[in-house]
Amino acid sequence: MDASTLQTFTSPVVLFFVLGMAAAFARSDLAIPEATAKGMSLYLMAAIGLKGGVAVSKSGIDGTVLAALAAGIGASFLIPFLAYAVLKGFGRLDRINAGAVAAHYGSVSVVTFVTAVEILDVQSKPPGGYMVAVMAAMETPAILTGLLLARGMGGKSGQPKGEMLHEVFFNASVVLLLGAFAIGMIGGADGFAEVSPFFEAGFKGVLCIFLLDMGLIAARRIMDARALTWRLAAIAIGLPLFNGFVGTALGTAIGLDVGSAAALGVLCASASYIAVPAAMRLALPEADPGIYLTMSLSLTFPFNILINIGLISATASLLAGMGAAAP
Repeated sequence: MDASTLQTFTSPVVLFFVLGMAAAFARSDLAIPEATAKGMSLYLMAAIGLKGGVAVSKSGIDGTVLAALAAGIGASFLIPFLAYAVLKGFGRLDRINAGAVAAHYGSVSVVTFVTAVEILDVQSKPPGGYMVAVMAAMETPAILTGLLLARGMGGKSGQPKGEMLHEVFFNASVVLLLGAFAIGMIGGADGFAEVSPFFEAGFKGVLCIFLLDMGLIAARRIMDARALTWRLAAIAIGLPLFNGFVGTALGTAIGLDVGSAAALGVLCASASYIAVPAAMRLALPEADPGIYLTMSLSLTFPFNILINIGLISATASLLAGMGAAAP
């Protein structure tokens, strides 16, 4: 086991997630109040958005930032096509459910990204602050692609189209991430210094307790799963492996540093379990939440936290080393 892998498994944020899963499998009554969990989620998104905006205010927006944004948005549009083909073929899902699940795998998990940033920081591979903007930009394109794959934007959605689009573009995570990012850019380092005791000092502690809660939820959903087949379970592991490698390779190819390339890989590998389920509930009410939530939250999310972030980090370092060694 190399040093970076060891750092991943001994990170407190990962160990708290393991503790939550272990407690759930042991049928402990440990629980985090829903209001507390929501408050922690808002805090984490505000903190990561602010810090990303401050970082960009220092570095400015250049060709690298624009290339990363283009790569992220493009990946979010295209990944659902691959996921849809695999889900319909190997996974044997119908068109509606395949489209709904595909949207989850093209979009992103904010908590997976935040966890990855903490692990990469410990490994001395900090991603660029602009990756927060890339993450926010990748949330919505996949939803539109998933809907097109499921039945097209002209089909009946079961909800007013304006309501669905409002949910896609103005959901809480997008508004808070982009808003905090803009505040960080406007305020800069001097402005952030005034609130840094709150957003810096408590960040890792809040993330640990939040991941404890996510471990509890993921494990309990696994135990309650009814609609999951072995084929879908294999896809929930195989897609993040493949997408993570492709995203990391893409980030390296466009000239991102090791940490930012790894962050792009993590974004491509992650699957949404907050924003996309909310949009699918409005746009595709007949899709089965027992399939798309179990795959994204109970299988892909733990796999990424426990294993795939470390693999992506190692891959980014390997690809960067190969590029440096090339004549």
